[in-house]
Amino acid sequence: MIVAAMTIDLHAPWVHSLKEKRMEVKSLLTRIRTQFNVSAAEVSNQNVHQTITLGIATIAANGAQADSILDSVIRFVEANSEAQIVSVERERR
Repeated sequence: MIVAAMTIDLHAPWVHSLKEKRMEVKSLLTRIRTQFNVSAAEVSNQNVHQTITLGIATIAANGAQADSILDSVIRFVEANSEAQIVSVERERR
């Protein structure tokens, strides 16, 4: 069993209020959880308007499967959000 986690930092230049940011984050997290059956949350920068930091975690049978799930989440975020990915950090145990 492999536990894999990653953080995705996004930049959303069109966001001008925390309300706009919450709407974007809530929508994106719901779609990620539904599509991939992973744990997902906003883990940092909650009070910064244009910066979104998401934490994603999954459990898989092996490392290749875990990497595949996380890669799919990254592609999904790129395709379904106007926010630009700034950085991605991964960890497996």
